[in-house]
Amino acid sequence: MSNIRKAFENGKAFIPFITCGDPDIGTTAEIVRSAVRAGADLIELGIPFSDPTAEGPVIQGANIRALAGGITTDKVFDLVVDLRKDVTIPLVFMTYANVVFSYGAERFMKRCQETGIDGIILPDLPFEEKDEFADVAEKYGIDMISLIAPTSENRISMIAKEAKGFIYIVSSLGVTGVRSEINTDISHIVEIIRQNTDIPCAVGFGISEPLQAKKMAGLSDGAIVGSAIIKIMAQYGKDSPYYVGEYVRLMKEAVSGE
Repeated sequence: MSNIRKAFENGKAFIPFITCGDPDIGTTAEIVRSAVRAGADLIELGIPFSDPTAEGPVIQGANIRALAGGITTDKVFDLVVDLRKDVTIPLVFMTYANVVFSYGAERFMKRCQETGIDGIILPDLPFEEKDEFADVAEKYGIDMISLIAPTSENRISMIAKEAKGFIYIVSSLGVTGVRSEINTDISHIVEIIRQNTDIPCAVGFGISEPLQAKKMAGLSDGAIVGSAIIKIMAQYGKDSPYYVGEYVRLMKEAVSGE
């Protein structure tokens, strides 16, 4: 069984996204541990990339700051080694196909296995082209996590049938970022997913408030938040672990219905 399943075994999951290396790698480690203590069920670790096409200005800014600070893929792997000394919840990478390709897919997935990464999300990799990385990922036990967007209508069942780990439901068209409301018919997407797989699904893109997280988790198996957390990190810098932890606690309570 995929280790990622553990994130969904105790009710609705709250999944924070954290850009590695912003403001620095040491602070990233503290933020992750703070989020874990606050109740995060799974954490997406962003490996910075110079052209993050799925991201809005907030996460783009974090990528730019991290790269300017000297972050590299190897330093992110070193971070995971450090985290795995005490962090036991599932960890997945969210990055771009070129990061994996330039590192070498075989070398990258092997390193994921060695360091304790459970899955990977590549938002710029079309489902029809996933086999370029999927076979080597499977070889090393790494779940290639599929995304389903509002435009996936005729492909939802096909994507769901081949999904691994969990399914990332993209709530809205466009790039990541905070949204005042989410109008996509999430329940319809979830219904089709449920007809084709028992793999859990969580909703991301645009969620920032507890009520939004509660609603999205109520329709699916969990809620994913990125930009709102990156905003906290940008505001508080090295002091952000405490504030991220408080935010994660609030959001976890919301998705749990507390």
